[in-house]
Parts: sequence; C-alpha cells; structure tokens
Amino acid sequence: MHGASREALAAARERLDALTDNTSVDAAKLAEELAAVTALLDREVSLRRVLTDPAQAGEAKAELAARLLSGQVGGETVDLVSGMVRSRWSQSRDLVDAIEELAATADLTAAQQAGALDDVEDELFRFGRIVASSTGLRAALTDRTATASAKGELLRSLLGGKVNAVTERLVVRLVTAPRGRSLEAGLESLSKLAAARRNRMVAVVTTAVPLSDQQKRRLAAVLSKLYGHEMHLNLDVDPEVLGGITVQIGDEVINGTIADRIAEANRRIAG
Repeated sequence: MHGASREALAAARERLDALTDNTSVDAAKLAEELAAVTALLDREVSLRRVLTDPAQAGEAKAELAARLLSGQVGGETVDLVSGMVRSRWSQSRDLVDAIEELAATADLTAAQQAGALDDVEDELFRFGRIVASSTGLRAALTDRTATASAKGELLRSLLGGKVNAVTERLVVRLVTAPRGRSLEAGLESLSKLAAARRNRMVAVVTTAVPLSDQQKRRLAAVLSKLYGHEMHLNLDVDPEVLGGITVQIGDEVINGTIADRIAEANRRIAG
C-alpha cells in the first residue's frame, strides 16, 4: 500500500491493538467477524467504492458502515470498520486488504494470548513445505473449478485435530478465499504477520541435518544481534545442501553450504 492507504492501515492496526489489549474482547470472534466483512466487501464492489469515495464525508461513510453491520457483527467490529472507512484510502481494494489483514492479526493475537503463537508460526511454515512438496495437494487446493466448501472440507480432513485451531482457520480462509493471491504468497504473508506479533523477523534456515537446541539458540542469537530484531527460525532439512547452512531473511540469502562452495569452485575453474 502507498500514501493514504498506508497511513490508514497503520491507524487501523493501532486501533486493533488497543481493542485486543482488553482481555474482555474475544480476539477469535473479532477475527471471524472481520473475515466476514472482508468477504462482503470483496463481493460487493459498489459498496466498497462508496465506503472509500474521497468525495464523501468520512462521518457519512462511517454511519453507512455502522447501519449495514449493526446486528450482523459485534460492536467492536462495527467500531473498528467504521473507523477505517472514515480514513482516506488510495484504492477501494486497499480497504478490503486492510480488513483482511486485521482479521488474520486478530486470530494471531488470540493464539498469542493462549501462548500458542510459536506453534501457529511453525505449523504455517510446515504446511507451506508440505504443499511445496506435493503437486497433487497444491493442485487440489488451487483448483479454480473446485468449490470453496470442497476445499474447506479437504483442509479440515488434513488439519483437523492435528494443528492449532488458529492455524486451521487461517489456512482455510486463505485457500477458500485467496483473493487473487498465490497460495505461497498468502502463506508468506501470514508468516510475516505472525512474526510481527512479537516484533520479530523470520529466518528460513536450511541445513543438511537437524540442528541441536544449542545450535538453534546460538544461531538465533547471532542473527538477532546482526539484524537488531528478535529472530524466529523456521527450520528445514535438505540433505542436498551437503552440509553447512543457508539462511533466508526476506529477500536476503546467506549461503554457507558445502554445495554452494563446490558450485562456486566449479565456476572459478570453468572461468
């Protein structure tokens, strides 16, 4: 997002944090209701255009949103969405993207409050790895001819009782309502939101053999010092790296594998 939308999203995030800091607010219910609002505005193009029309007064748009949502969702959701439509948005779609992000953040907050955020982060990462290694599963989950209910049932049969309820909800929403994103991009976005709950960065670490607990702690400490943020490690084992370690943080790759060194040596010999 750019310009006005970025500022509006930042303000909405602050309002969400203020809401969920109150222990009387059910973050999981808030997430469900925000997801329902996302679906509504994604479907009703003319409505979201009205709610983001810069020519209309912010208060008038907020009153319209409140009239539409009152009785359908809780008061906290009505207040949050009403506040968002008072803001200025660069594009009408940005409002829907922002509400969708807040829905995911509210669910992650529920996991954090339950002490399960680390589990959810790890489960999202592992699910992404499973999808990447199974072309059949990916094809089934991204099949445009399959109904959302069929995809939801498939996911519930795969994940039900095996992962945290927050993980299941996030993945089901992503797959059944991708909103033009690839499955991989959606999972990456969720992982970043999860890391942001603790102001952490995510490092994808690939090694030839599993790291010991001591090695994990040492690596996390080194990366945290290097980047100035608490670092969450998503660990992957790939025998083809032939030893050493590869660390990817965002777009940056730190490659220290033997395979990489061999490849570099071969390039020098060939050159």
